[in-house]
Amino acid sequence: MIELRDKGTDELLGTLSEDELQFLIDELEEESTEDHDYYIDVATIDMLEDDGAPAPLVSLLRRAVGSEPGIDVRWVRV
Repeated sequence: MIELRDKGTDELLGTLSEDELQFLIDELEEESTEDHDYYIDVATIDMLEDDGAPAPLVSLLRRAVGSEPGIDVRWVRV
C-alpha cells in the first residue's frame, strides 16, 4: 500500500494505487531518486487533471489542499 501524508504533520491524507503514484512521479519534479515529497497547490492539481490524472487522485489532492494555498505531501510504501 502507498500512503499519501501531510509532510508537516504526518497526517494520513489517503492511499494511492501504483498507477496513481507513477503518474505523480512522471508528472512532478523530483530532486533525487530518494525524493518522495511534493508541494501541491490548486494550479498543480489543475495541471495534473489536464494531463489526464486519474479522477480518484485528483479528488484526493483537492481534499488534501482544501482551502489552503498549498500543502507539502510525501508518499510512503507501507
